[in-house]
Amino acid sequence: MNAIKMLAVVLIVAGGLGLAYGGFSYTKETHQTKIGPIELSVKDTERVNVPIWAGVAAIVAGLVLLVARK
Repeated sequence: MNAIKMLAVVLIVAGGLGLAYGGFSYTKETHQTKIGPIELSVKDTERVNVPIWAGVAAIVAGLVLLVARK
């Protein structure tokens, strides 16, 4: 399998996951303090939304790469 076909498959899978889940979330540590033996930390969960058009565009781009001939 050459690099173009692998990229096409990755784009199709990423576009499908973007459409299925609609985004992803991650946790980041924002504040941390230590007062004597006590440690405090604040973790925020952020959500990144993937637009529908981006998922569809990734799928279409992947299909074009699969179908296109040199």
